[in-house]
Amino acid sequence: MLRDTPTTIYLKDYRPPEYLIDRVDLTFELGEEETRVRSVLQIRENPAAEVSGVLRLHGEQLELIALSLDGRPLQATEYQVDDEGLTIQQMPAQCILESDVRILPQKNTALEGLYKSGTMFCTQCEAEGFRKITWFLDRPDVMSRFTTTIRADRIRYPVLLSNGNPLNEIQTDDGMHQITWEDPFPKPAYLFALVAGDLRSIEASHTTPSGRDVALKIYVEPENIDKCDHAMASLKHAMAWDERCYGREYDLDIYMVVAVNDFNMGAMENKGLNIFNSKYVLASPETATDRDFQGIESVIAHEYFHNWTGNRITCRDWFQLSLKEGLTVFRDQEFSADMGSRGVKRIEDVRLLRAHQFAEDASPMAHPVRPDSYMEINNFYTVTVYEKGAEVVRMQANLLGSDLYRKGTDLYFERFDGQAVTTDDFVQCMAEVSGRDFSQFKRWYSQAGTPELKISSDFQPEQQRYTLTVAQHCPATPGQPDKAAFLIPFAVGLLDKNGNEMPLQLQGEAEAITGTRMLEVSERRQQFTFIGINERPVPALLRGFSAPVKVQYDYSDEELMFLMAAEPDGFCRWDAAQTLAQRILLKRVATPDAEIPAGFVEAFRKALTDRESDQALLAEVLTLPSESYLGDQMKEVDVEGIHRSRESLKRHLALTLKDELLSLYHDNYSADGYAPDAVSIGRRSLRNLALSYLIQLDDPAVLQLCIDQFRAGQNMTDVLAALSLVADKDVPEAEQLLEQFYQQWKNDPLVMDKWFTLQALANRPDTLSRVENLMKHPAFSLANPNKVRSLIGAFCSGNAVGFHAADGSGYQFLGDRVLELDGMNPQVASRMVRIMARWQRYDKQRQQMMKAQLERILKTEGISRDVFEIASKSLEQ
Repeated sequence: MLRDTPTTIYLKDYRPPEYLIDRVDLTFELGEEETRVRSVLQIRENPAAEVSGVLRLHGEQLELIALSLDGRPLQATEYQVDDEGLTIQQMPAQCILESDVRILPQKNTALEGLYKSGTMFCTQCEAEGFRKITWFLDRPDVMSRFTTTIRADRIRYPVLLSNGNPLNEIQTDDGMHQITWEDPFPKPAYLFALVAGDLRSIEASHTTPSGRDVALKIYVEPENIDKCDHAMASLKHAMAWDERCYGREYDLDIYMVVAVNDFNMGAMENKGLNIFNSKYVLASPETATDRDFQGIESVIAHEYFHNWTGNRITCRDWFQLSLKEGLTVFRDQEFSADMGSRGVKRIEDVRLLRAHQFAEDASPMAHPVRPDSYMEINNFYTVTVYEKGAEVVRMQANLLGSDLYRKGTDLYFERFDGQAVTTDDFVQCMAEVSGRDFSQFKRWYSQAGTPELKISSDFQPEQQRYTLTVAQHCPATPGQPDKAAFLIPFAVGLLDKNGNEMPLQLQGEAEAITGTRMLEVSERRQQFTFIGINERPVPALLRGFSAPVKVQYDYSDEELMFLMAAEPDGFCRWDAAQTLAQRILLKRVATPDAEIPAGFVEAFRKALTDRESDQALLAEVLTLPSESYLGDQMKEVDVEGIHRSRESLKRHLALTLKDELLSLYHDNYSADGYAPDAVSIGRRSLRNLALSYLIQLDDPAVLQLCIDQFRAGQNMTDVLAALSLVADKDVPEAEQLLEQFYQQWKNDPLVMDKWFTLQALANRPDTLSRVENLMKHPAFSLANPNKVRSLIGAFCSGNAVGFHAADGSGYQFLGDRVLELDGMNPQVASRMVRIMARWQRYDKQRQQMMKAQLERILKTEGISRDVFEIASKSLEQ
């Protein structure tokens, strides 16, 4: 195990930095064996802090060459260096501190700080990677102006990039060249970036509303230059959207994006120089799916939006991470909704939240949106901080309405530009523009867990009154056994028997409104009485998923089918279908021969023949709940029972509705060229969903449809959909098509990731052994996070039956991989450990086997803080 238990850092212990660094001048000499980094720091005492006279700079894996203070070399007795930093005991009130260090990017497999990705130098400094580059106050509330000079071989590294605007470039006679970049805006060290390599770029420009021309450049390796157009179009759309919806213009002369193959995250918003995982830049119809195109659009927008919500205004400390991430996720969600199908986008957001964030809230990993403590900050880049954080911002927008919300963000940008602030500062802006008291609402930031709303209704026909009674409860989470009541925006509508919206007038109000009503649930038990209701309505609850809560309401099957057909809100329509399917599936887990209601099949039939609705929304409505989501609804997860129940229901629907499914499949065929627009994506989604039902028939004709679709090769979406269905089957064609796909795409790393994933997810008894063999494949590398996620991550988190095999082989496999990865890349290893965090949800035998793996990991000598924190918390009772 660790030699020393990692230190826990607490929000309550926050203190302002004793020193500030106003300017930073960096010089990099990039070499093939080592890199030299020289820094010049302008340091002064912080007038807002109590100063001790001792300066403690962060630094890890740095070899100190020289150190001087105000031009005077420091003697070894005047400073101390340890594994985590540099200490100078007698600091003047202000000074110039110069240092020269040696680092080894080529050996940096953790991909933090400066490292090599293939032949390219690149950086990742969030959260605490800059300390692996040079000595610094590596904390987000120390904001400095950076000037960066990069010197390198001009043949190997013709492109040298950093933050800000380029000042000059110099060619030297020794085959080297250097360029200097200056960023005029103060930023914390985590936003520093550097890239050097043999890159090509596509270029465009954008003119802001104030008339400024901004150069846009996307840099990639030469072989990928033809896959950048969608990313560039997405960037231009995002810039225009931010100007229109938030009044935010870009502020530098140039905006750059660089795609790299080895990256721990999706992308990074470094000021003016965004470094992206190539997965979220590169796309063509031949190599990328609809989901890839949508993901690129979303992530490009997300990182651009960070320019204001994260860069110009950043977080005071890492406990405030959701200040920038939750707000920016909400912004990118709304952007994507405007670019495509708003209803479908909302469903996708909710599905992710329910599958992952609700599960996190129900696990030992539960934590508030603003955590109280952490051991390793890398472990708090979670769905709670990001996705639930976005829902907390959305709730504020729901409570205020669009006009007041915009006034609140305008005030936020005006008041805090150039500062490092807190979530309280953001909420205070919303309170000021609205005149509301947000003290109760702020519990969403400080209390963990998913609130549950238990709802009952009462109709009094004589008085024409309809009452909804709402009781809220939030289960205990680690360290928080009792929760105070939340303020919950609860959007509802009432439908009459013909599916029409009923006028909504609360008792005591003068007028009725028609449509959605945003109720505010603020008490543990609360009643809302509507008057003038002349028939028993069917309530549409939590429209638009107006708050991240669970709703319990005793709908009849008939009411759910009614909502599936008549409800105008896309989320509620989908949720009704999910709830009804969930009832049937869980009942058949316990009783496999339980009857499938004819009304459910007929509701499916009606949806299949609906050619008027949004096809993408129909595809969502007709998709059964996932196995993992069904498991979350059970007290004890029945892995085999859930899988059997879901597969048998799909087969029943396919047998009963074969003609309708075939008709849907053929009617949504298009010979037109590929376009990633909402309508085309919807048609492909619905067509491939129909095929996924039909394949359950084990009909040679359906198998041939899959083979034909694969060989037609119209686009990667259709090719991959067909291949994944064939790969599930024990037929000769499966191996033939997999080999054909490999031979065609073996030189494209991102397409190979898809090839790995579909085999890892295959519903076959030999999948684990296949995964183990694929780890030896020349296209796989344990050092590449994308490869790890596409094969190991996909199997362990996405293949429930395979991973949770009764003999524990899946758990043993994951334990082995975690320990193997931890020595290379602790961030990736800790994310893998999380897969076993909910071990107590399973039967006793599986519990014991997962627990044994977690204990084995904890007992291993020298494990990282990242893995120690997740494994130890997972084992807490």
